[in-house]
Amino acid sequence: MYLFIAIIFVLGYVAIALEHPLKINKAASALLTAVFCWVALAIGRDDILHVSGESGILKMDETLMHHIGDIGGILFFLLGAMTIVELVDAHGGFSIITQRISTTSKSKLLVILSLTTFFMSSVLDNLTTSIVMATLLRKIIHDKEDLWMFAGLMIIAANAGGAWSPIGDVTTIMLWIGGNVSAAHIVMKVLIPSLVCIGVPLAILSFKMKGNLQTATGHDLAHKGAIHVPEREKRLVLIMGTAALLFVPVFKTLTHLPPFIGILFGLGSLWVTTEILHRNKESQHRKSLSISSVLERVDTPSILFFLGILLAVAALQTAGHLAQLAHSLEEHLGSIWWINTVIGLLSSVVDNVPLVAGAMGMYNLSLYPQDHLFWDLLAFCAGTGGSCLIIGSAAGVATMGILHIDFLWYLKRISLLALSGYVSGIAVFWLMHQFLG
Repeated sequence: MYLFIAIIFVLGYVAIALEHPLKINKAASALLTAVFCWVALAIGRDDILHVSGESGILKMDETLMHHIGDIGGILFFLLGAMTIVELVDAHGGFSIITQRISTTSKSKLLVILSLTTFFMSSVLDNLTTSIVMATLLRKIIHDKEDLWMFAGLMIIAANAGGAWSPIGDVTTIMLWIGGNVSAAHIVMKVLIPSLVCIGVPLAILSFKMKGNLQTATGHDLAHKGAIHVPEREKRLVLIMGTAALLFVPVFKTLTHLPPFIGILFGLGSLWVTTEILHRNKESQHRKSLSISSVLERVDTPSILFFLGILLAVAALQTAGHLAQLAHSLEEHLGSIWWINTVIGLLSSVVDNVPLVAGAMGMYNLSLYPQDHLFWDLLAFCAGTGGSCLIIGSAAGVATMGILHIDFLWYLKRISLLALSGYVSGIAVFWLMHQFLG
């Protein structure tokens, strides 16, 4: 049964990786993988369920509910954050940022958009940021080659920007919520390597891309929605939405409550504000900008995917597979530098969420306490390594779908750039550790 659970997980992973050829949503594959893993675990629990603790061997339902509690915190946080972002987008808040971009110089625009993406991703998340930037690129760039080159760098920037912020990438969120890293520490330790990660490919590509872009005449960077929103309301919702996300680490520090409570506070505050803003407007106008309407646009399948894959990983952890993998990595690689480097490169082939969840299960806080170098390096590698392939990150998959970027084109033109930034970031990480501690 021990081997059977591993086989189920591998088959589920193959189905997730082959989502497009199979035409089966990865969320469905993840949920079935989780269910089958736990069913197999329940059937063979007498042989393989040995969860040690103060109370001894736990019952199956107690073990499952323990994992559900941890996973639920992540899911509620994601749901709250995604709803806030969608609400800002519905009000056209992001157009305030995009309308300020006017240069047509390829190199200048590349720098502006890369840095904008980098810092936007740290405040929002890399998936949402990549969607906003891909939509922007499609409006201002006509030539397909230029469009795809810009988009490739935006993927690298979005992933690098999410890695150093406790609210920028789902894997960093997992580490932060799990208590593996603190908010201020992860920013201090990972910001510079992340800047190098985008800085190296940006410098290379800026040197190669010369001249001006062929832009659309009078291109419109306004929000695509049909409902007109006054500029004052756009600014208010953008400021409040950004503040709600930024306030979460402060809320956690002040109250010592889980981050999902902080994001729910921000969502509730923004909800009340928008209800007051639109309460005297026409029914259709009010409905299109309400939370109930925005919730229909929230990417629920992604949340269910996270639920499924995290539950499946929890089954492997309970069965002891992850402890065995940890022992194997320690035996064959030894150094935490090599272990995390390999995890990061693996995240370009498979989703980084289960990889980080697996690492958190393999290496607990008793082995590597909070803010240990291992967790800092894991946040960087898992967050940025996925850029090496376009299917290796949520930002890459979203951009690929919006701009129809070819997988092999990305492999030939962008993958080496992403790899150069990834390796350079790790090298800077090592230098910082050697000389700064």
